[in-house]
Amino acid sequence: MAPFNTPSIDRLFAAILQLKDTEECHKFFEDICTIKEVQDMAQRLDAAILLDEGAGYQAIGEQVGISTATISRVSRCLNYGSGGYRMAIDRLKEEESK
Repeated sequence: MAPFNTPSIDRLFAAILQLKDTEECHKFFEDICTIKEVQDMAQRLDAAILLDEGAGYQAIGEQVGISTATISRVSRCLNYGSGGYRMAIDRLKEEESK
């Protein structure tokens, strides 16, 4: 597996952090990713949110349209990963409560 922390990846993340709003994100990700890649990322985040809410794998699979293998990987990352899902979910909850 290629290293995750490289100057190229850092530059990509820096570019993403420069985007100002959802519209700019749509434009950038439409250019840089395929629709399938964006949909896959969105489905993984949806699965993480549902896992955090206590939903079961079967219900998540049916609702989100992803395999239990993908749900399992999301669950491992949510519970034992670097904290990225947790940070994103918590910030989304904060934003929704405003």
